[in-house]
Amino acid sequence: MSEVAADKKTNGRAGNVVSATVTSKGQITIPIDVRVAMGLRAGVRVAFVPTVNGTYELVPETRTIKSLKGIVGWSGSPIGLDQMNEAITGNVVEGKQK
Repeated sequence: MSEVAADKKTNGRAGNVVSATVTSKGQITIPIDVRVAMGLRAGVRVAFVPTVNGTYELVPETRTIKSLKGIVGWSGSPIGLDQMNEAITGNVVEGKQK
């Protein structure tokens, strides 16, 4: 295949074009090769980012540090900086001082 024919097949994009069909509910299944290449897995949110030429880029959303607040539960009372420093330096084992 000539370079021109290959360029037309991919519309000037790198690699092979992969397509999917939009359902009546507006859903698509992202092909496995694309999911693997983009690092997408179940539960990952994606953003549709508009580009300057009027198309959209599909971009995995990453979490900010603020969005992680409360993700790990703590049933005990709050601890202070001194207690944290003791735990870091190894003076505390499983919540009890040595």
